[in-house]
This record gives sequence, C-alpha cells and structure tokens, in this order.
Amino acid sequence: MTIPRRSWRGAGAFAAAAVVGLAGGVLSAGPAAAHTPTWAVTCSEVTLNLTAYSADATNEVTVSVVGGDDLLATTQFGRDFSTKTPLQLPEHDKELTVRLVVKAGDNAKYSVDATKTAPVCEDETPSPTPTEATPSETPSTEPSASETPEPSATPSETATEAAPAPAEPSTSAPDLAETGSSSATPVIGGAALAVLLAGGGILWSVRKRRSAQH
Repeated sequence: MTIPRRSWRGAGAFAAAAVVGLAGGVLSAGPAAAHTPTWAVTCSEVTLNLTAYSADATNEVTVSVVGGDDLLATTQFGRDFSTKTPLQLPEHDKELTVRLVVKAGDNAKYSVDATKTAPVCEDETPSPTPTEATPSETPSTEPSASETPEPSATPSETATEAAPAPAEPSTSAPDLAETGSSSATPVIGGAALAVLLAGGGILWSVRKRRSAQH
C-alpha cells in the first residue's frame, strides 16, 4: 500500500506547527516566572528575596524608610539576592513607610518601586507604668502617723502652765479685806437695811390683822 506524497507533506507541516507552538509556549512562560521580588515588613524588621533576574545584567536594590535612613544602601546583584539576616527597623511609636526600589538591568519593565507600612510593635508601647510605686508610698505615711503623738505633749504642758494662773487673784482678795477698802461693804449694809424694813413691815401687817379680828 502506497501513501501519497501529499499526505506526508501535510503530516510534516502539522508536526512542525506543533513544535513551534510548544516552543512559543515555553518562551512565553519563561518571562512570566522571571524577575520575582518577594519582601515582607513587620513591626521591627524587613525581609527581602529577589529571584530569577538576569545574570548577564547589573541589577540594583535599595530599601529605605520614607523620610528616614536607608535600611539597605544601593546594592548590585546578579540573578538572585536575599537578606541573610532581616533588616532591622528603628524603634518607632508610630507607623513607618518602608520603600523597596529594584532596578532590573535587562529591562526597565521589570523594575520595582513599592512601599509597605511597618506597624508599631505592641512591646514598644509605654509599658513602664509605675504601678508598684503607689504601694511603696502608702507605708511611708505610717511613720508620719507615729510622729503625730509628739505634738500632743505640747497642749498638756500648756494646760498645766495655765492652771496656776487663777490662784493669783485669790491672794489679792484678803489684802483688800484687811485694808477695809472692799467695794462689797455698801452692798452688805444696804442688804441689812432691807431686811430690817421687811421685818418691820411684816410685824405691822400681823398686828393690823389681829386688831381687825377683835
């Protein structure tokens, strides 16, 4: 059985088209997997991993804090680059903006200029609140209470010193009685006269009642 030449030619053209299509698919898949920048930012550090870049070109990478210092100065690399140790962020009490700049040497379309936000670490919040200082101050007030009995001795001394003061006018009273110049003498005389007048008035009224009865 003989096969026509035209059928052989058609089969060869189909096989060539399949090979070309497969090769095109491989070539189109190659650039999609190339130039892969991977980086992560936490509250305290930055990690970086750049893979599948062109080894025949000179590539550059820079990592910095926006408005601050560079975490990684401009560094040249070939096919791959990664941080062996994480880049440490400075201490901060507010969010920081971290910037990554990658310049691909083979084609500018593979270059990267991106930013990420570094949050504030919970450990960096103002934790040193002197809560233990308050109980230490409370016992300090106890010795002050022990010192309060000392001023109580002063009023007791003032009371004892004020007690002998009334004894002085009692000594002056007999001196006035001996001289006869006491102001109580006219009062005593007036009281005696009043008693005599009252007694006479009572006797007179009694006699008048008796005479009226007879």
